[in-house]
Amino acid sequence: MNKTIISIHAHPDDESSKGAAIIARYVSEGARAVLITATGGEEGDIINPAMKTDYVRANLAMIRSQELDEAVKIIGYHRLVKLGYRDSGMVGTPANENPSCFAMVPIDEAASVVARVIRQERPSVMLTYPEIQSRYPHPDHVRVYHLSMRAMELASDPAFEPQGDAPHEIEKVYYHIWTKERILAIHEKFIELGLESPFTSGWFEDAIQDYLATTKIALKGFSQIRRDALLAHRTQIDPNSPFWFGLDVDDELDAYPTEDLYLARGPVGYEFVGIEDDLFGGL
Repeated sequence: MNKTIISIHAHPDDESSKGAAIIARYVSEGARAVLITATGGEEGDIINPAMKTDYVRANLAMIRSQELDEAVKIIGYHRLVKLGYRDSGMVGTPANENPSCFAMVPIDEAASVVARVIRQERPSVMLTYPEIQSRYPHPDHVRVYHLSMRAMELASDPAFEPQGDAPHEIEKVYYHIWTKERILAIHEKFIELGLESPFTSGWFEDAIQDYLATTKIALKGFSQIRRDALLAHRTQIDPNSPFWFGLDVDDELDAYPTEDLYLARGPVGYEFVGIEDDLFGGL
């Protein structure tokens, strides 16, 4: 079995906020990890007050690319592929109507690049996004879902670039999800410790993803790597953010020691009882 994981994300910082500790853990266990980042994140807000300067605003794409490079090294990815598309911004903004933005690019153009990477790397596991993203329906996040599905189709199709690398089919596909269970557990830890929780009531109203949690990956020993990777994104992450850093690592792990995923595709005949705890289970 080829223990290679391919992760597909929309913007710089997404690879750190979703799945970073999982990747760090599996890399430490000998797996190979490949990251695809679709856009430059040019439309991202500058969250960190210390980075709100004219220079940063004028050079945001370059700076975010450098931040991504740093985070990738911290997490331990072996290969990074930047597709180089422009951030699509949110629906209704001028950026979303830019013909060069990721959301406007013909899907097969981007999927062909990713399909070639899949054939080169021959991963067993893909981490990507679900089609339905009720909490934060960014056009680029939704587009990553469609990109991922189409790239897998092309990579496994013998008719796609038959002169290239041999076709390859990814055996397991996971979606990143944020469950109400996780958010509530962390919120309750804030309250238990007498701290003000960053989670308002709106966070607890949407439980649409909870039933999707098929897989929980233990993060002990790797959560600090996730935090360090987040801090590499100086423009996007405020180091004083209670959302990301309001609890220390041990308290956060005590509240919720895993990260949740949904197994969208598995090997034929693969079954497990209860909750799965290994990305390579059944392979």
